[in-house]
Amino acid sequence: MLARALEREVKKIRGVEIVIAPPYPFLVPVRRELKKAKLGAQDSFWTGGPYTGDISPEQLATLGVKYVIIGHSERRIYHGETDSLINKKMKAVLEAGMSSILCVGERERIGRDIPAIVGEQIRGALREIPPRLYRNICIAYEPVWAISTTPGAVPDTPENSFRASMYIRRVLADMAGKKNSGSVRILYGGSVSQMNIGSFVRDGGVGGALVGSASLNRKTFGEIIRIASRAR
Repeated sequence: MLARALEREVKKIRGVEIVIAPPYPFLVPVRRELKKAKLGAQDSFWTGGPYTGDISPEQLATLGVKYVIIGHSERRIYHGETDSLINKKMKAVLEAGMSSILCVGERERIGRDIPAIVGEQIRGALREIPPRLYRNICIAYEPVWAISTTPGAVPDTPENSFRASMYIRRVLADMAGKKNSGSVRILYGGSVSQMNIGSFVRDGGVGGALVGSASLNRKTFGEIIRIASRAR
């Protein structure tokens, strides 16, 4: 199993937090293999109750999930998720005692400035969330045009990642103050590889990465984690 093999790859790596977020059917078998890494989920419904086919935050917490990815671009694009719905999910996940990884990012960028839609996504997703809960939030800046499954995708640059990180910090500070905003971890996502992770961590103003297709290869994923630990 991939999770078991990855655990062997990373067991001696220090100074990083590793989260593995498999599809729902694999949460329990993956959880059984994890010792160093924490269990994550790829999404959550926003409440419990008789909603056939949906997985509630309480169910995820019972399974041992520690992190939940919310607002991934594929959910926004293919499932039509709105900022309002994402806000409901964020509140539900945090209230259930789990941490959230909020994905934000633009579909296209013209020039060097970070598009205002990134700030709009953050404000919409975090609306009415108590600042004391910000310590349980990660924000993954993942421009859609950079995601490896997007046709013609190319990774962003550490310089632009740094600019996006500073922009996100300003938005958060306006919402909840500098102290609370400082407790939010910012990640980069979008064609992350062993070739660029070091630069993003050293120079990109981020505290880690949301790794996509590269995580499906245990050696590649292990090397990404190893390089990130040295770059911190």
